[in-house]
Amino acid sequence: MIADNLITPWHWVGFVVVIILFLALDLGVFHKHAHVVKFKEALGWTTVWFILAMAFGGFIAFDRGREEALEYLTGYLIELSLSLDNVFVMALIFSFFRVPGHHQHRVLFWGILGALMMRGIMIGVGVALVTLFHWILYVFGVVLVVSGIKMAFSSDEGLHPEANPIVRLARKFFPITAGYHGQKFLVVENGKRHLTPLMLVLVLVETTDLIFALDSIPAIFGITQKAFIIFTSNVFAILGLRSLYFVLAGAMGYFRFLKIGLSVVLIFIGVKMLLAKILPISTGLSLFVVGVILLSAILVSLLAIRPEHKTD
Repeated sequence: MIADNLITPWHWVGFVVVIILFLALDLGVFHKHAHVVKFKEALGWTTVWFILAMAFGGFIAFDRGREEALEYLTGYLIELSLSLDNVFVMALIFSFFRVPGHHQHRVLFWGILGALMMRGIMIGVGVALVTLFHWILYVFGVVLVVSGIKMAFSSDEGLHPEANPIVRLARKFFPITAGYHGQKFLVVENGKRHLTPLMLVLVLVETTDLIFALDSIPAIFGITQKAFIIFTSNVFAILGLRSLYFVLAGAMGYFRFLKIGLSVVLIFIGVKMLLAKILPISTGLSLFVVGVILLSAILVSLLAIRPEHKTD
């Protein structure tokens, strides 16, 4: 093991090149033609991305040591679990705009590609701020506690995509076509460039992820401040989210207490950051606590469904 060695530019280049290769194969080969992603296919891809994420965790353990591997796994679990709430919001967006099923994968592909770039910038800025002003971790801690409390009492029923300021701005400055034009985001009509409704959906998916990232990025800083670990765990969580959407989009109603579990996770990480000097919590214990919270929320949700099914 060479855990004491610094992360070199070759670590970054190698990781980014491999991810670009995977994405190119995804869109250019496996999803070259638009089609509805069925449950079985989505479950297969979810498994593939999970195996790749765990394999990379194994590489971290071999190359960097057990502690960094635990940081990576904890960060991955936190980012993936917090992204689950994003799945429900994306389902509402697709439903509101009546996006055909065979176009949804393309929107998620480009949306997630944009999300990766945005998160990369946010992580870079976050690491720079923490390096210069270590006290900002306490600010992150407060933000997470407040966000966790707000999440526990928030509702997605009031979601109004048409009121999104970015969408309203796009409608103000660009003409929008009346209907979809296949998988195209831009078309030319009467010599003038128009946005299609699919572009509005893409904009909403991007802005939604940005909002969720404001919670999830500070959360992983509660586990580690190492840029490479933060970025790689984010990347694998986001890449797995796309296929996970097609697995869970129609079943989010079964996980009614998941939002409560996610809010508790945010509060736990926030408190951990605030008490780091007084009561430090190891990465291994953090991973265990987060796992127990999420599994408990899922189990309680499933148990709550059973009596309702018996009465139907």
